[in-house]
Amino acid sequence: MQEQHYTTDSRPGGRGRLFVPVPFDPDQVWTPKPVHHVTGTLNGMGIRAVIVEHAGQRGFLLGPAWLRCGLEPGTQVSVVLTPEGPQRADLAEDLAAALEASPAAAAFFDSLAQFYRRAYLRWIDATKGRPEVRAQRIAEVVALLQAGIKQRPGT
Repeated sequence: MQEQHYTTDSRPGGRGRLFVPVPFDPDQVWTPKPVHHVTGTLNGMGIRAVIVEHAGQRGFLLGPAWLRCGLEPGTQVSVVLTPEGPQRADLAEDLAAALEASPAAAAFFDSLAQFYRRAYLRWIDATKGRPEVRAQRIAEVVALLQAGIKQRPGT
């Protein structure tokens, strides 16, 4: 996925937070998703965030700790963003095909934070050399995702 570089002015985010606008549509630049989890840097410091709508504009919120680091509303910031974690374009063909066949499961997978996506992928990938088990696990993951379950029960 293509990194996005831009400079913008931070804004008040309410409740002691800072809002950083995102000047592009992540659905057009990357892939359409219900939720965009991103990672990157803000003024060279690492960030993880979720792109949200705030006061009619797309961007991400930073907690009060950022204000204690010297940032304040109106400060110009340099931002680099990329989608966080494994994306559907990175998946093995068999899993990608199973998700493609189930739009509800695919949309839910796309909305998950990287922690949950990676946990599902590790469980599926642990079947190296056992294709019949891999197929069963993929089917189980698709069923769990269709049901809106973030992680396998018992994990």
